[in-house]
Amino acid sequence: MRIERITPFVMTADLDASIAFLEGLGFDCGFRGDDPGYAFMRCDAGAIRLLETDADLTDTRREQMVYLDVDDIDAFWSQRRAFIETLPPAQWRAPLDQAYGQREVHVIHGPTLFLFGQAIG
Repeated sequence: MRIERITPFVMTADLDASIAFLEGLGFDCGFRGDDPGYAFMRCDAGAIRLLETDADLTDTRREQMVYLDVDDIDAFWSQRRAFIETLPPAQWRAPLDQAYGQREVHVIHGPTLFLFGQAIG
């Protein structure tokens, strides 16, 4: 198992404008979902995940999130499961397949949500 890249979540009040801005910088939109507003933007080996939030910035999703793309999420889970399961159950999720084409493990530490994921399909 190795980490392939870290992709930051960038909060935006206007998803369309942010997608257009990043496309202007050479990024391609690899996925877009509208519930909630989300887009995965990539350029070469770099990537940014856009997450639409309310304009007054009171959305609770404003806490820090870090997405780490891995090459084998099931190996990641297998190698770290014993540690992760020592955390309170509300602070983690075992591997799950998401509608946006990723298989993920979620772990919370303080105000930060760490999402480890691998593309599926």
